[in-house]
Amino acid sequence: MQVYRGMDIGTAKTPPEERKVPLEMVDVADVGTDFSVQMFQDMARGCADDLISRGLVPVLCGGTGLYLDAVIDEMEFPKGQTNGKVRQHYEEIAKTQGGEKLFSILMERDPESARLIHPNNVRRVARALEMLDDGTSYAVQHQGLKSHRPHYDALIFGIDRPREQLYDRIDRRVDQMVSDGLVQEVRALLARGLRESTTASQAIGYKEVIAYLDGQCDMGECVTTIKTRSRRYAKRQLSWLRRDGRTRWIDMNEVSLDDAAERIVSEYQGLGDN
Repeated sequence: MQVYRGMDIGTAKTPPEERKVPLEMVDVADVGTDFSVQMFQDMARGCADDLISRGLVPVLCGGTGLYLDAVIDEMEFPKGQTNGKVRQHYEEIAKTQGGEKLFSILMERDPESARLIHPNNVRRVARALEMLDDGTSYAVQHQGLKSHRPHYDALIFGIDRPREQLYDRIDRRVDQMVSDGLVQEVRALLARGLRESTTASQAIGYKEVIAYLDGQCDMGECVTTIKTRSRRYAKRQLSWLRRDGRTRWIDMNEVSLDDAAERIVSEYQGLGDN
């Protein structure tokens, strides 16, 4: 979500004055744009190839596992335009008849794909239906994600810490975001088309604040929901990395931040000695 200009507080974007190196793939799209994993793959690989051509080592840090894997591994995504007529048709069904209706259509046409997608994820349900119309199954594509064919020779590190410590850090960060002006940020972004984006408007922190501004919950409920969904998201991030047998884990309960950085650099440099 850091690709979006103006989505700063809720994505914990590093302020420009604190960046020790240039950040690529940050602030590259307007909030009204439906940014896809295929778009991210194309643009991020362009950045990586440019760095490599200049003798520099790209470091990918994040985030959503699928987006990271889409860059470092061979992944092909079915063609499709987020603003195409087919996608718009299904999104219109969701708007007029509800997300449950759209999900029921997918369940009837492709139950295997439906079982892999949360009924509330309207964007992905619509995409799965669009893929069906294009002769491709989301379930088949999802199965292909389990195999890794490297596009780049990459080292993958996973940062681990005790679960209760991780959740406490998440809770405190959400409180800090609210204190820093998350609600005001969302209000400003709504004026710039945030609500019209099926991607940016679903980001954790932004979706909940929109519900608060729409009067669907009070501020306390909004903050609690952001914390809960952020913790669940962190759990999914860790699960994604644990399924990847290439991940080298660093236990942050045993080493300092400097030690972790030194280990990463050392293991990378060690590759050149082998």
